[in-house]
Amino acid sequence: MSLSKLMLAAIATGVFFIGSSFASSSADPGEYISVQLLGVNDFHGQLETVRTRDGKKVGGAEYLAAYLKKHRQENDNTLLVHSGDMVGASSPVSSLMQDEPAVEWMNEVEFDIGTLGNHEFDEGTEEMFRLLDGGKHEKTGTFEGAAFPYTAANVINKKTGKTILPPYLIKEVDGVPIGFIGVVTTETKDIVLPSEIEDVEFTDEVTAINESVKDLKAKGVQSIVVLGHVSASSSEDGTNPGQDAAAFAPRIDDEVDIIFGGHSHGFANTSVDGKMIVQSYSYGTAFSDVDLLIDRETKEIVNKQAAIISTYHDGTLPDKKIKKMIDSYSADKQMMLEQKMGQAEASITKEKTASGERPIGNLVADSHRENMDTDIAFMNPGGIRANLGEGELTWGDLYTMLPFGTNLVKLSLTGAELKEALEQQWTGNFQTIMQTSGLDYTYDKDAPPGHKVVEMTDRDGNTIQPAQTYTVALTNYLATGGDGFTAFKKGHDPVEGPPTLDSFITYIIESGGSVAPPETGRIQVQ
Repeated sequence: MSLSKLMLAAIATGVFFIGSSFASSSADPGEYISVQLLGVNDFHGQLETVRTRDGKKVGGAEYLAAYLKKHRQENDNTLLVHSGDMVGASSPVSSLMQDEPAVEWMNEVEFDIGTLGNHEFDEGTEEMFRLLDGGKHEKTGTFEGAAFPYTAANVINKKTGKTILPPYLIKEVDGVPIGFIGVVTTETKDIVLPSEIEDVEFTDEVTAINESVKDLKAKGVQSIVVLGHVSASSSEDGTNPGQDAAAFAPRIDDEVDIIFGGHSHGFANTSVDGKMIVQSYSYGTAFSDVDLLIDRETKEIVNKQAAIISTYHDGTLPDKKIKKMIDSYSADKQMMLEQKMGQAEASITKEKTASGERPIGNLVADSHRENMDTDIAFMNPGGIRANLGEGELTWGDLYTMLPFGTNLVKLSLTGAELKEALEQQWTGNFQTIMQTSGLDYTYDKDAPPGHKVVEMTDRDGNTIQPAQTYTVALTNYLATGGDGFTAFKKGHDPVEGPPTLDSFITYIIESGGSVAPPETGRIQVQ
């Protein structure tokens, strides 16, 4: 709602009952300030990628920038914020330059505050701080870093026992202080290579938030926002709030007004326990527009409304300066990005069956098994970041699908250890259905954790024997316990393999340059 409409409501009643509104001690419209918070989450360095929503093109850094700049012009009291995973798992234009282009894009559109997501840790804390504070990298040279501050209340340096970043930041807007608290999901410890986060600890999100709220209130801050890289969801009409942000809300101090979510790449625009929760999909395909009215005297938020705005191309011109930036990043990489690697006979997607099986996951797992010459292979779906469209496949397409710099590993595991790993799909902190090759299995969705897998067979239909040893291909991420699959750490006789992307390219070549969606049915649910 526009400020003028809010003011008319205030003049008429002196009390706000529009959206999430609260009684105020002042009836003078001049005693209120309008503040706009524009929020982005899970951008993942998708500078040059475009997706579709409702049959229309959406996303691309130049379009997101155009939308943000347009909305910023509507209110002088605007802050642009993000809730993490702005880098990591990035498309080639950013990733090939150590995600410096994504940070430069954020600087250009003038973000005010950000927090950390799990993917900011993908290459370790040293590289994370280089992107934030600036520094030199052997591949790219000297980089100036982010031009805006970050906050993280629940990431602790193990040696010092202190937070690695300020637990909160205070921004003064037209004379009124607003506190921002950053937190990242504690799942990070299970979904980042252990070697990259061995120097930090991730503490309980709610406890960290409430400790920071206590400090902020002691400083006289009454308007408080959480930038949370924690999952959130709701129906489009605000009903059915779910995931971590909704679960945390009743336990979070009531002085918190807004929670910007992230991590799960979905939609959220809802309220739980008086706290507004928003999340705007991912990859720059949308942003959150949160409009606040703050009482100057009490410094309290007396009205808050939000909209999730998709960055459709129709009717919007791309930002020329950002377009020029992206084109300049792409120019020297263009020949490599456009190199033809093969073709897909049909679209190969991440779309899940009822059991959690995905055609593209099967294909990647098949490439693991073939190239490592093993009995069985596993692939975590989180390591696959894009679909493959029908037709020509370029190196850039394949890199966008498999952007992580993981390597393949061959391990030996017993049938009992394989079952233990499969059971961890439901018992670990980060629950996910692994994609398989050379192994079919059935699970009972109603069985208790630890007892869900009821049948396992190899690709010839033979029952997997608990005492028998099988060779297994998987990424070094899974081999070291990533996604909570600690059973794989029991593997022995390790053999290092090629980079995951290189292995997949080899698989395409050895398949005659053409791949098709594998049949599903490897995973059954009853």
